[in-house]
Amino acid sequence: MRRVDNFNAGPSALPLPALERAQSELCDFEGTGMSIIEHSHRGKAYEKVHFEAIALLKELCGLGDDRVVLFVQGGASQVFATLPMNFLHAGKRADYVITGGWSEKALEETKFFGEARAAITTAGSHVGTPGPEGMQKFTRVPRGAELDVLDPDAAYVHLTSNNTLFGTQYAEIPATKAPLVIDMSSDIMCKPVDFSKISMVYAGAQKNIGPSGVTILILDKAFLATAREDIPTIFRYGTFAKNDSLYNTPPTFGIYLMRNVLAHTLSIGGLEAVEATNRKKADRLYGALDALSDFYSAPVEKESRSTMNIVWKTKSADLDKKFVEEATKKDMVGLAGHRSTGGIRASIYNAVSFESVDRLATFLEDFAKTNA
Repeated sequence: MRRVDNFNAGPSALPLPALERAQSELCDFEGTGMSIIEHSHRGKAYEKVHFEAIALLKELCGLGDDRVVLFVQGGASQVFATLPMNFLHAGKRADYVITGGWSEKALEETKFFGEARAAITTAGSHVGTPGPEGMQKFTRVPRGAELDVLDPDAAYVHLTSNNTLFGTQYAEIPATKAPLVIDMSSDIMCKPVDFSKISMVYAGAQKNIGPSGVTILILDKAFLATAREDIPTIFRYGTFAKNDSLYNTPPTFGIYLMRNVLAHTLSIGGLEAVEATNRKKADRLYGALDALSDFYSAPVEKESRSTMNIVWKTKSADLDKKFVEEATKKDMVGLAGHRSTGGIRASIYNAVSFESVDRLATFLEDFAKTNA
């Protein structure tokens, strides 16, 4: 069986044991004579998987009874709109911390439903040059006193914990006086997180938890109780909470495969073990880039470096292209930077092994010698 080193930004690598489990059960799930894909979402066979996935996620994240886990569809992009639909009440304002393209998009969707502002933006920090399509470079996340401008009376404060395009990440979740909402699409479950600081987390599953098509919401029940009810039923988070995410047909196979990934994560030691491996991978790749700083440029401020998405460039766009082409020939795929930023990007999510990252770092070192 051929398996490449998969550095795609999403959908991305999944743990092989989770895929093999799905393969073994695909045609006959637990002796039922049919695939989980064919089971009714109202039936006992699927409900067992559904509630196991919720329980595993709560166990791995250390969530108490004050938190509710929801599975919805539409991706994080839909949550950009349904978040203010649910929580941006009349007379209130939402504050957004702008650290990349996705937080910019989230802010724009919010303005359809009420007042929102870019309370903080790190656009143009350090490098600050426009990308090919005019997007500003973001090379850091705000910290400390910079966060003092956030409105303590805001309906909520929104931030993106990890920026897939630009390779920045919060090392620690900041504390805010207003309810804190975090888009964790690209770093959820990459390490243990203190959810007591956070009113709501949302994340597309397709980076660290499962396939595309499932969106995870983790909400403080007290925050959820403040949600509006004068919006369509299907967009109310309360609807999904009251119905255990079974109000309508959920993406059953996606949730099943997510269950497999979560079970595998628990079997290898949980998020503490995952964090240790992720740090080891990031240290190997950043170490190689830093040692060759005369050939590669890694623009992100060291204190803001992501352990999930590592971005860099060579001396020219032509060399960047050559790097990606030659790496692909060696079965290292998904290394082209985002179309709006160019350059090179390695997404080293949970399921990407240290061995894959080590092969990439070795190739990176050899490429610099050959093309110096």
